[in-house]
Amino acid sequence: MCGIVGVVFAEPPTGSDAVDVVLRGLKRLEYRGYDSAGVAVQIDGHGLHVTKRAGKLSALLDAVEGADGVAGSHQVGATTAIGHTRWATHGAPTDVNAHPHLSADGRVAVIHNGIIENYTVLRAELATRGISQVSQTDTEVVAHLLGVTLEDARTAGESITLGEAMRRVCRRLEGAFTLLAVSADHPGVIAAARRSSPLVVGVGDGAMYLGSDVAAFIDDTRNAIELAEDQVVEIDGRGARITDFYGDEVSGRAFTVDWDAAAAEKGGYESYMDKEIDEQPRAVADTLRARVDLSGRLMLDEIRISEDELRAIDKIIVVACGTAAYAGMVARYAIEHWCRIPVEVELAHEFRYRDPIVGARTLVVAISQSGETMDTLMAVRHAREQGARVLAICNTYGSTIPRESDAALYTHAGPEVAVASTKAFLSQMTASYLLGLYLAQLQGTKFADEIAEVVDQLHAIPDKIQKVLDGMDYVREVA
Repeated sequence: MCGIVGVVFAEPPTGSDAVDVVLRGLKRLEYRGYDSAGVAVQIDGHGLHVTKRAGKLSALLDAVEGADGVAGSHQVGATTAIGHTRWATHGAPTDVNAHPHLSADGRVAVIHNGIIENYTVLRAELATRGISQVSQTDTEVVAHLLGVTLEDARTAGESITLGEAMRRVCRRLEGAFTLLAVSADHPGVIAAARRSSPLVVGVGDGAMYLGSDVAAFIDDTRNAIELAEDQVVEIDGRGARITDFYGDEVSGRAFTVDWDAAAAEKGGYESYMDKEIDEQPRAVADTLRARVDLSGRLMLDEIRISEDELRAIDKIIVVACGTAAYAGMVARYAIEHWCRIPVEVELAHEFRYRDPIVGARTLVVAISQSGETMDTLMAVRHAREQGARVLAICNTYGSTIPRESDAALYTHAGPEVAVASTKAFLSQMTASYLLGLYLAQLQGTKFADEIAEVVDQLHAIPDKIQKVLDGMDYVREVA
């Protein structure tokens, strides 16, 4: 999953520049995995400067600084830059295929997360205008389309913003994408768009940020705005304007990130996995925190389903991938035991294709640590098309799956960087127990005092996990 960062400062920053911020954000997104990286910096009066390299971020850093013998793109005082770490889909991981990609006239630079499904058709259309691709990527067609959209507008005597050009191009794209673009002719502006791929806006003091993950800008601000499906945002150093793909203004939903940059660092541990194993007691405790209201009833985080609808549920399907699917198996035991409702657990990538029996009295429970798992998201959309209600168990506030669901239960585990899941899995199990008890409360299959007793037992679990962790020296010795 690609990493994306963008920043615009209202005034030139002191002792730094926009490229510094972008490189720092890309460094924080390294955990996603990548095979190449690049930056584009907008230099007032001098157009765009793009630097990109296959391999590690250190190779890009050397190139930016000019340490590899090529003129670098590090411009002290630059206010606008975008950056990207790529995981190859179309084309090998090479310098040429790395992002950003430039339009034919070199006036627009684009970075992209996702896949443009109709890129071959668009590429053929561009060829009729004499525009040929330099790279093997699907992304490059977007850069060219933005370039010709702006050029055609100028020829017609029409003055359009970079955001309007982005909207016109997005209406022609098929597939999943997060797009960021800068233009030499629109200084101090980044236009971005999202469809079925993550993008968040960071709100700073005299600066605005964009990222595929809040970790991209957590060093600089915890204030963020979530974007919904099929939206375009245009940022400058003082604010953001959000619209749909047709130009109608919409309001993004503001939220505050409740963890800081240190939470994504190793914090003195030898590995992220060691750190995250030790964070399991807190992750479970935080998932349990503030779940009971003043009357003693369990609560979810977000709910857009009436209690009558939930009482009418006669079938539950858990959809998830990988480790989350194992958490789904725990959810099945808990819900069937406490609620007496049949539960199926489906691998999300198979769900749509086997024509599942789903209807208005079905509750689909989607479990995803990131909230952006593509197969799970597609399963959610299929379930909703069939009339089912969807509840998300998720660790990432403002991500796509909970936004597109009818209810959400957040796990509050904080960022998980290690590949092997530890605290995320335990917090998903904890949330599954809470969901089972919540449904039992609505269905009336458990008395209030019985539910309270189980909740008390759950609150004792973090100390028990800690007791196990405290005895790990012997386990390590044996291993």
